[in-house]
Amino acid sequence: MKKTMHVTWLGEQRYVARNETGQQLIIDNSELKLGVGPMEALLAALATCTAYDVVEVMKKRKTPLWGYRVEIEGERAEEHPRRYTRIVVRHIASGTGVTQDSLSKAAHLSHEKYCSVAASLNSEIVVEAVLEQPSEATPA
Repeated sequence: MKKTMHVTWLGEQRYVARNETGQQLIIDNSELKLGVGPMEALLAALATCTAYDVVEVMKKRKTPLWGYRVEIEGERAEEHPRRYTRIVVRHIASGTGVTQDSLSKAAHLSHEKYCSVAASLNSEIVVEAVLEQPSEATPA
């Protein structure tokens, strides 16, 4: 299964990313930020991916959540490419029957089995750069 995003430069260091159905995300590393930076977007992707899983696991275990949030913090290397060297994901949840143990099991299940973003961060991914010239009819 393929996923596609089209990223268009808006000027300065601001970009809009659109998926196949037109939903968009503003990625912004300019001085006047209108969106999040790319490394923040990566943290958000990990946090929401695991949140989807935790909410579903808790619901299937008949302990639906009343309140839930994920706080995520990434430490980056000092040298380029300044990748994340450590990411801490905090799950904070409440609900009838929700215990630290049940939340911990759901979070671990997500991080170890279901969350595709976590799995992607923990693997070698082949990234291929392909250069193409825009056609005359297509603006860059």
